[in-house]
Amino acid sequence: MTVRPAPDAPAASLPKRPVRRESRLRALDGLRLVAALMVAAYHYGGRGGEITRAWESSPKEQFPTLHTYFAYGPLGVQIFFVISGFVICMSGWGRPLKSFFASRVSRLMPAYWAAVVLVTAVFALPVVFYKAVSPSDALVNLTLLQEPLGVDRVLGVDWTLWAEVRFYALFALCVVLPGASRRRVIMFCAGWTLAAAITQGADQPLLDIVFMPEYAPFFIGGVGIYLVHRDRRDVYGWGIVAVSFLIGQHYAVRSLWNAADPNAFAHRTSLGIVLVVAFGFVAVTAIALGWFNWANWRWLTVAGALTYPFYLVHEHLGWVVIHTLHIRLGLPSAETFALTIGAMLLLAWLLNRYVEKPLTPRLRAALTKPQ
Repeated sequence: MTVRPAPDAPAASLPKRPVRRESRLRALDGLRLVAALMVAAYHYGGRGGEITRAWESSPKEQFPTLHTYFAYGPLGVQIFFVISGFVICMSGWGRPLKSFFASRVSRLMPAYWAAVVLVTAVFALPVVFYKAVSPSDALVNLTLLQEPLGVDRVLGVDWTLWAEVRFYALFALCVVLPGASRRRVIMFCAGWTLAAAITQGADQPLLDIVFMPEYAPFFIGGVGIYLVHRDRRDVYGWGIVAVSFLIGQHYAVRSLWNAADPNAFAHRTSLGIVLVVAFGFVAVTAIALGWFNWANWRWLTVAGALTYPFYLVHEHLGWVVIHTLHIRLGLPSAETFALTIGAMLLLAWLLNRYVEKPLTPRLRAALTKPQ
């Protein structure tokens, strides 16, 4: 009689097999860029604050109609989190902890370090009227721990990286370290969902830092979509996606709906917010199910490679470019907007070509080298 291992046994307890390499979902790279451009549109024309100094007037005046749509741009972050949940589950499945850690550090840090140095240097120039952080705070920013340490941030968008890092840590401890399996991933999603709900009710800052109730549904939803990607008949996977969407839209509406605020920059509707969140979930799911496998163009891979460095540098350096083009050179707002996006994409290409490509494999190799 032959004894077979249970189908949900951890990978470590099964006979060693070659790790299945997932074919690249190029449409997912395109969706990444769409999410990044949503965030950029918000930072350039969908809010007040520092961008007003760059335009020397409110973006409402620069984009009388579009500013209302640009105001939905921050939901690009939630779409990023859904994509991240999917990708991290896919890349962490069957991978040892050391390799998982090395892949995440080597993916995040080279471009991040370069962006921190670049933005700090540009803001230190006498011709730039935006205030640079202190040298001490800039050095702390290199650790990516400025958010919990209460240090001034060099990059306005790096709060999302702190959320990503906490997700990586939870997934590594609960799934990667003991060995990924369908059962363990389902328990991870269910446990995190319950812990996030309890955290919301308990109002405890420490629990909030660990379980991130406002962002957890999006990461968990992405993980559920990966289960569906592995088996589209997985009822538990579909259940995780559905529950995550229902909870996630609630947090998105609670955070961004501002119809009751007469002083709001732009009044988002609750329906509009729900529709954008639904778009994120549906788009990632459709790509995971293979509905966009026909979109296999190589330029989408390039778009995916540019997304992360673009996301890092576009906000603060975009202020400088907008002021230069619109105020000093007198270009109209539409041309300024388009040229600023183009300039940030070009800078992202330079960072990818001369920072990420040479440093990422070297850093990964150094972190996985046997000691």
